[in-house]
Amino acid sequence: MALQTLVKISNVTNLSDARYCAGMGVDMLGFSMDADATDYVDPKKFSEIRGWVTGVQIVGETGSIDPEQIEQMLETYQPDLLQVNDAAMLPYLSTFDKPILLRVDLALLTLDQLETLGHTGIAGAEYVLLDHAGHMHFDDEIRAAIRQIASRHSVLLGAGVTADNVQQLLADLPVRGLALRGGNEERPGNKDFGALMDVLEAIEVE
Repeated sequence: MALQTLVKISNVTNLSDARYCAGMGVDMLGFSMDADATDYVDPKKFSEIRGWVTGVQIVGETGSIDPEQIEQMLETYQPDLLQVNDAAMLPYLSTFDKPILLRVDLALLTLDQLETLGHTGIAGAEYVLLDHAGHMHFDDEIRAAIRQIASRHSVLLGAGVTADNVQQLLADLPVRGLALRGGNEERPGNKDFGALMDVLEAIEVE
C-alpha cells in the first residue's frame, strides 16, 4: 500500500489502529506519554503495540512543560520523534538529539497570531502540526496563513480534514502531509475505523 502524502496518526491507543494504519502505509504513529491524558498508553502496552508494527516512525506525544519529565519519558518510550505543544521549549529539547514535532492548536490562536507564526517562523521543529479537534472552516485568510507557515516549515495538517475535502486541501495547500487521529476500540480486536479509514482510502495510491 502507498499513500499520496506523508501521514501521521495521532493518539493511537490500540493495536488494531496501529496495525491497520501501518498496513495502509502511514509514516508515523503517535502515542500519548502523559499519564493524565485520556489517550495515555502505558509503557508496557506501548511496547507490546510497537512490537507488532514495522516500517513506521514512532512519535512520543506529550503536553508536559517539565524538561526533566520529558527526558524521563524519552528514556522510557524511546520514540523516533518527540511531539510537544510549547514552542518555548524547543531550544532546550533540541539538545536531546531527537527530531521534534511541534503541535499548534489552532483553536487557541487568533488569525493575527497565526499570521505572525507564519512570518516569524519556529526554530528547532522538524515538523509543525496544525491541529484542531473540532470543525474548521478554511476561509481565504486561514489558507493564506497556512501557506505562509508551510513556506517555512514542513506542515502536517491536522485540522478539518475529511474524505470529501482531502484532495482539495492537498491540491490547494503546500503542506508536507496530514495528521489524523486514532480512536478507541469497543473491545480488543473490535474496531470501526470510520472516518479514519475513509480519509486513508481517499488518498490511497493503487
